[in-house]
Amino acid sequence: MFVAQNTAEAVKAYFLERLNTLYSDREIVTFWKESLKKRLKLNDTDLILQKDIRLSESDLLYLRSVMKRLLNHEPFQYIVGETFFYGLSIQCDESALIPRPETEELVAWIINSVDKNKPISILDVCTGSGCIALALKNQLKNSEVSATDISQEALDLAKKNAFLNHLTIDFYLENAILQESDIFINNTFDVIVSNPPYIPMKEKNTMEKNVLDFEPHLALFVSDDSPLIFYNAIAQKSLRLLKTKGYLFFELHEDFAEQTKDLVTSLGFDEVEIKQDLQGKNRMLKAQKK
Repeated sequence: MFVAQNTAEAVKAYFLERLNTLYSDREIVTFWKESLKKRLKLNDTDLILQKDIRLSESDLLYLRSVMKRLLNHEPFQYIVGETFFYGLSIQCDESALIPRPETEELVAWIINSVDKNKPISILDVCTGSGCIALALKNQLKNSEVSATDISQEALDLAKKNAFLNHLTIDFYLENAILQESDIFINNTFDVIVSNPPYIPMKEKNTMEKNVLDFEPHLALFVSDDSPLIFYNAIAQKSLRLLKTKGYLFFELHEDFAEQTKDLVTSLGFDEVEIKQDLQGKNRMLKAQKK
């Protein structure tokens, strides 16, 4: 056995010893705790009350596997297969990006910008795991939400997340850049939101291994020559699909925030606003159709 005793505390010590060169003690304890909860189907209270938990051999092998995958820089969310986003449990795998806290801030901005008591139609472009669409549907009970992605694998994951969270979303396979798509030819929306690919290829060398080696490049990168390609295509599409006074929301690359604002303004949108995230980065944009 790789630990002296088959206890949760012994595994905790093992995690701290093996992972301390890659992660902080706080991160490691979180990994240990969430792995135990996942494996043994416990909640936080159970974990506190059952300090002397004894683990089976298969439990220990599972936890050692988690530790080895963490040593290989694999994102913890992919290892345990889920994360929490705006109060929802979102399944995660390598077909879609892991939902980020700053994207929760974008969702909050949308919710605070609309009338929650009125019926509202929403389109989420480049939905990935479906986290934005699902969070909005969950919070805005009178909404009808549609979502698109170019990846069938991502859409399959998003559909699974909708099913597991008992939420109804209309999903469509669509290339966000192609303007000739007519799947919404008879629809208009109050809100269009997108967290599209926006990282230039030249930034690959600066990225962490847990992102670069595991998360889907299709959802991350754009050409160095056209970093705003998705913003331009989605904004132009939104001119047709948004209702008058409808809102367009984007998550942004902080280095291209002002350029994106100029682009959206040049297309004729009003009230174009950039919002910083909690780290002080220019992370979100809101615009209104005239």
